[in-house]
Amino acid sequence: MMSLTELVAKAGLVGAAVVGDGDTQVRGIASDSRAVKPGDLFVAIAGQQDDGARYIADAQARGAVAIASMGEARGPHLRLAEPRVAVAKLAAAFYAPAPQHMLAVTGTDGKTSTAEFTRQLAEKMGQKAASLGTLGLRSPAAALNDAFPANNTSPEPVLLHRTLQALAQDGVTLAAMEVSSHGLDQRRVEGVTFAAAAYTNLTRDHLDYHGTVEAYADAKARLFSELLPEGATAVLNHDDAQYGRIAAICQARGIALKSFGQHVEAGYRVVQLTPHPGGIDAVIALGAQEHTVQLPLYGGFQVMNMLAAMGLLAATGAEEQPMLDLLPTLSGVPGRLEKIAEHRDAPIFVDYAHTPAALANILQTLRPHTAGRLHVLFGCGGDRDTGKRPEMGRAAMQYADVVTVTDDNPRSEDPAAIRAAILAAAPGATEIGGRDEAIRRAIEKLQPGDVLVVAGKGHETSQVIGSKAIHFSDAEQIREAVGQ
Repeated sequence: MMSLTELVAKAGLVGAAVVGDGDTQVRGIASDSRAVKPGDLFVAIAGQQDDGARYIADAQARGAVAIASMGEARGPHLRLAEPRVAVAKLAAAFYAPAPQHMLAVTGTDGKTSTAEFTRQLAEKMGQKAASLGTLGLRSPAAALNDAFPANNTSPEPVLLHRTLQALAQDGVTLAAMEVSSHGLDQRRVEGVTFAAAAYTNLTRDHLDYHGTVEAYADAKARLFSELLPEGATAVLNHDDAQYGRIAAICQARGIALKSFGQHVEAGYRVVQLTPHPGGIDAVIALGAQEHTVQLPLYGGFQVMNMLAAMGLLAATGAEEQPMLDLLPTLSGVPGRLEKIAEHRDAPIFVDYAHTPAALANILQTLRPHTAGRLHVLFGCGGDRDTGKRPEMGRAAMQYADVVTVTDDNPRSEDPAAIRAAILAAAPGATEIGGRDEAIRRAIEKLQPGDVLVVAGKGHETSQVIGSKAIHFSDAEQIREAVGQ
């Protein structure tokens, strides 16, 4: 608990003014009036769908002792210039401390795997560690994990900082968190002091929100141009087209650089990959020294994510040799090229790939593991970027032998119209609307030596049709279809 004046000072808010009794004691912070408890400061934020100022009276009725907003309010009031930035900084100040080492991962693809590999390696080296993102919260605190929602890559600031404080109190010293472009644009991670941040890649995605690839790239770049502090470390994909831009930003701001990739100048370099049924034999170079490691992972992109995780941990002082020794013990991430079952000696995978580049990458990754035909089943989400639908159809036709187009999360759109947009660029593909039936029929086609990947939903356990989310798991459907 602290006074309103103390909280504002600790948060370092610029352009904020306390109106009324600054000695009012604040017991908590809320940005949703329904979550207000007696003694809370309610921060009224204008969102995409609604304006928090409409709920000030409701928050006060629930016991809010002070209001923070851009306008006026009855009683103690904190007048704000930027409510989104303010709520994040207020939450960071009130719910301090966070784990000692905060690590960020941004990029179109690979965020979840990189954060999860970082957590796994840190734990295997004796730290209490956590990861936050698309899979929810994964930490030693089971109760926290269960209570944390797995519906946003970057959670809203009050939940985020309350969770980080609870992790620190539980003894967690390192947390790797996914940072989405939405989270950066909406200022959800302001107030987090990151020791290092990784940039995995940038491909087309979220244009329904950002409008252009350039705006999408700008949102990602904010992590390095504004949030990562001087003296922190950036871990960048040297193979990505954004490398030069982000590296220049970091150099100008006094941020240390580490790089990974196949590029000859990458500090953590992929030298050679040999895929086999059990995973990959990889030769990687750390500086000038090469090392051969056996990995229980599928796909060169997972090796890239692994190297990014090593770079993040090295930025916190972790030694390279212990990490190398532990690489063969890594576990794949749920829903990320996860092998679910076999049918007629044909392996079946699920993967979260839902962008053209990610789908192409997955198919190219599985090709060396495929003696027969490579099958893919996928769809596209409704109420999202429509331009990627034909691109995904083209990627599937280019890199797979057998293509099935089905429904993903159609949301409010007509599922048949979504499928039609994909099929326009995928002549010869099979169209089956119901995802459960599509999975069964795709499995029936498999022959020895074939490989099937069911793409788009990965770890998800629901399908959104209209406004309703119904239980649906690709993994469960696959196991049922093969009789497991």
